[in-house]
Amino acid sequence: MPSPTLQAASDHYLHLVADSRSENTHRTYAQAMRKFIAVLKKHSVHADVASPAGANPDWLGWYVTALKPYSPATESLFLIALVGFYEYLAAEENAPINLTQVRSFLKRRQRKVTPRLPQFPREKIEAVISYVNSMGSAPAEDGRERLRRLRDRAFVFTLADTGLRISEACRLTRGQLDWDEGRAIVTIKGERESVVRFSERALSAIKAYLGARAELDGATGRALASLPIFARHDDGAGKKVLRLNTVGAREIVNRAVAGALGEEAKGMITPHSFRHYFVTVVLRASGGNLKLAQELARHKNITITQRYAHLSDEDLYRDYHDIFNNS
Repeated sequence: MPSPTLQAASDHYLHLVADSRSENTHRTYAQAMRKFIAVLKKHSVHADVASPAGANPDWLGWYVTALKPYSPATESLFLIALVGFYEYLAAEENAPINLTQVRSFLKRRQRKVTPRLPQFPREKIEAVISYVNSMGSAPAEDGRERLRRLRDRAFVFTLADTGLRISEACRLTRGQLDWDEGRAIVTIKGERESVVRFSERALSAIKAYLGARAELDGATGRALASLPIFARHDDGAGKKVLRLNTVGAREIVNRAVAGALGEEAKGMITPHSFRHYFVTVVLRASGGNLKLAQELARHKNITITQRYAHLSDEDLYRDYHDIFNNS
């Protein structure tokens, strides 16, 4: 049955996105739809009354105009979400929408996104890695704090040495990890399956963490293979083994950044910064082998990997001055 209102259609669309896409994607799409509904309201189209069948090109024009204060990158993400909603309306709500016209309109009106070089402070990331490593072996006040420290070390090592996105790392289960081969089969961005390789230090940190968590895992009554690698250890989780979510994962990074660099450094390094770090480490160690970096970072397009080559040039610049100016 078609949804009776545009708001109900939007809610159902976002529910489908939540079921099929990552937490980050769902969050972005939800923001895009809230903005869309707010724009319609300003033009006297009320989503809790309007029918999905009433969707028309004017709505697109209003939305594109309202997104002008946003960056081109944000505009692009929000418009992708909106196109998905129009596709949903046509397929699921039987709305009379000309999708070719919709895509053509947005292609003409949308601003071009200029690729930006990823910015991150490599030395500071390495300071954060050193900090979580030291905290992982430091004395803890109680068992829960010890688990948190071991988990945080294993999580940061995993981000830095695999290039996994935060949501991908959070979804890892014990059954996915092949200890003998040091790898896991992971569903990555775009719902693609890919092989992810783990460093020895990441595997060692994960093993130490799971070893300390053995009693909790054994008490669940669930198959060990189904349990998350990274679990929550807060008051809300108690003695349950609940999967670490992206909010908690960001807090791990924020806590590590504050501990290593001070409170004022929060926000300078994000979970995704470790993915940038991973790619540049591969490029530096491989002599700029873009194909290798693309495969290990699981970039669908090598042009994305090429952006990181410029960051590696900064190391060449420093090495040059070390040779010629500090002798």
